[in-house]
Amino acid sequence: MRVHLLIACTIALLLAACASQPPTPGRPAQALPDRPPGNEKAHDVVLFALSLIDTGYRFGGKNPEAGLDCSGMVSYIYGRAAGIKVSGSAADIARRGRPVERSGLRPGDLVFFNTRNASFSHVGIYIGDDRFVHAPSGSGRVRIDQLDTRYYAQRFETARTFFD
Repeated sequence: MRVHLLIACTIALLLAACASQPPTPGRPAQALPDRPPGNEKAHDVVLFALSLIDTGYRFGGKNPEAGLDCSGMVSYIYGRAAGIKVSGSAADIARRGRPVERSGLRPGDLVFFNTRNASFSHVGIYIGDDRFVHAPSGSGRVRIDQLDTRYYAQRFETARTFFD
C-alpha cells in the first residue's frame, strides 16, 4: 500500500503540473476563464482518489474495505479528503454540483457519463491531463481512464464541481 501511495502522489504531482496549458493559437480559451486555479481541497481529492487505484469494485460499495462503486467512491473520497458530503447515485450527485464546461475542467471536478442507457449513470473524478479515476463495474477495480477514449467520449454527458 505504501508503494501505491508513493506512486499515486508522484503521478498527482506530475498531472497537477501539466493540468493547465495555455490556449493553443486558433483554439478558444477555456469556457470559464475567470475560474480560479484549483484549490487545496480539490488536490487532496485527486491524491486520495489516486491512492485508491486497484481497490475492488462492489455494486453499492461505499468503502475501500468492502469495495466501491462509482458513486460510493466519490462520496467516500469527497467526505474523507475534502469534508464535503455528497451521497446517493451518480445522478443525485450530478444534480447537486455546479455545472462546468468540459474545456474548463480542473482536477477534483466530477465527470458524468451515460453508461447504462440512463443519464448520469456513471461518475468519475477528473485528475487532469484529460484523465479521470473511477470505479467501473466491468473491470472490477478502481482505475484511471482517458476522457477521449472512444467509449467514454461517446458517453460523456457533463461535468460538475463542488469547489470554488
